[in-house]
Amino acid sequence: MYSPADQSEPSPSQAPKHPGRPRGIYLLPNLVTTAALFAGFYAVLSANAGRFEAAALAIFAAMILDGFDGRIARMTNTQTDFGAEFDSLSDMVAFGVAPALVAYQWALTDLGKLGWLAAFVYTAGAALRLARFNTQIGIADKRYFQGLPSPSAAAIIAGSVWIGVDNGIAGGDVGLLIALFTAGAGLLMVSNFRYHSFKMLELYGRVPFVALVAVMLGFALVVLDPPIVLFLMFIGYALSGPALTLVQRRRRRVRRRRESEVGKV
Repeated sequence: MYSPADQSEPSPSQAPKHPGRPRGIYLLPNLVTTAALFAGFYAVLSANAGRFEAAALAIFAAMILDGFDGRIARMTNTQTDFGAEFDSLSDMVAFGVAPALVAYQWALTDLGKLGWLAAFVYTAGAALRLARFNTQIGIADKRYFQGLPSPSAAAIIAGSVWIGVDNGIAGGDVGLLIALFTAGAGLLMVSNFRYHSFKMLELYGRVPFVALVAVMLGFALVVLDPPIVLFLMFIGYALSGPALTLVQRRRRRVRRRRESEVGKV
């Protein structure tokens, strides 16, 4: 016979361990992140096999995929802490480890300790850059990045390798130059230079017709000579950080001087 006493509370072993926790992950954004991770992994495999052009293209492919996963998550309202952490780990492989290993295999091996030191400076710079970025989410000015973004740094390395292979240049002949690019990109990532993030760019609103023409011309320039044009674009972006920081500091200096002069009057 049934009695209310029979309706006992479930034992701790029967109770759910994490009540209310959502199970599973969102497939679409994490699938794109996985593809970017695979592209970085493939770049390492291609470099080990001596196929450096394929390795450079894989890094650029990872850049494109990395630009989509966050936007897809925001558009579909599927942002999660898991996705953010997974994206950061994927970036470390695709833009931190892969470019350094590709550069080392192609041009830095003959430099000995200097070569692996330049590659390590780049990898360590990427790790520190990503860690700093993760700690500043929600508090940093969205208009700017602090330090060169790791995808842009990876593009400089991949672009230089692609140019060399495309023009039949042996990596050993430009080893010191590649070491300079590699270490320099690593140091720019951990610098305090400010870079435009372009996050405030509105892609869904109306734009002048001239903007569409400019985009078409940009695509045409890239098609003319992809490795050189892409390399110059990202080198220009890397140099824009120091230039922007110096301009902003000069403006602040002039503003303070004017304020001090007004205070004296």
